[in-house]
Amino acid sequence: MNETINSSEIQDFEVAFEQRYARVWVNKEKKTIICELLADYIPIEDFKEAFGQIGEIVKVGDFEKFIFDKRSLRAFHQPTMEWYFIYWKKEMLAYGVKIHRKILPAEKWFEKMVQIAKNQILQTYPDHIIDQLDIRYCDSIEEAIAI
Repeated sequence: MNETINSSEIQDFEVAFEQRYARVWVNKEKKTIICELLADYIPIEDFKEAFGQIGEIVKVGDFEKFIFDKRSLRAFHQPTMEWYFIYWKKEMLAYGVKIHRKILPAEKWFEKMVQIAKNQILQTYPDHIIDQLDIRYCDSIEEAIAI
């Protein structure tokens, strides 16, 4: 497994669950959930399963911020991003999660693919909720927690 998060960055968080492709931490006082992907590619069904579990945590908690650490990824899968962006984020917004912080892999091509895919999603789904979300890209977990 890929260890990208330093223990000092998440010392105030507790592990909610860990599976083959994702590790998830929560901090109820900070109203924050962190999801760290653990592999270079996550099959869509495994991704949906992990995010279904995260959704269950959100539904019973009082969370406002979701930090998504994608640094381990080396492959980009458009249908997964589309599901996450259009369906999962919309459902989580209904439960109060409107702050999203993302940490991307260092490769510039990945960032470019994210932007291209995001633009395509916004054109395909005109009823998107992006204007209701606070989405920012960060370089570290510490930065994502702080802003």
